[in-house]
Amino acid sequence: MRLAAVLLASALCLSAQDLLSDRRAPGFSLPDLRFRQHDLEDHRGQVVLLELMQTTCPFCQKVILAMDQAVAKYPGKVYSFAIVNPPDNTATVSQYIATFRVKTTILFDCGQAAASYLRATPQNPEAHFPHLFLIDPQGVVRAHFGPSDLTDEFVQAGGLSSAIARLVNPPPAKK
Repeated sequence: MRLAAVLLASALCLSAQDLLSDRRAPGFSLPDLRFRQHDLEDHRGQVVLLELMQTTCPFCQKVILAMDQAVAKYPGKVYSFAIVNPPDNTATVSQYIATFRVKTTILFDCGQAAASYLRATPQNPEAHFPHLFLIDPQGVVRAHFGPSDLTDEFVQAGGLSSAIARLVNPPPAKK
């Protein structure tokens, strides 16, 4: 069973490598619920988990709670952000945090950061949620998981935690 989960995670990680991965993570400085600015650059040297989400997305809750678990498992090595866009606002985010006891910092965007991560264009303006980006300590997006990748099996069977573990503890470089 464990081998099947690892194989599934590996296959999903390979399928998640798309045009949104293997590039420098777009920078941002966005406010949180208390209007404090958070800059991605401040977390250089850590693995950053970045979710683009909506508070009305039922599966976003599972992803953000998995992110909270990863941060707890790797203190000081992993940091997590979630980014919301209108119509989410301080009221919907406050309710979401209280209801689901979210620890991840939720940031407010007006679309520019999300558009940069999703490479949105006038020809491709739609976004479906959630999207999860795994950013390595050097600031490079190493994996992207979209709505079709972020299944219950992937999140709960260890695929996501395996992908995070590979970034936190990379294999030694070959000589």
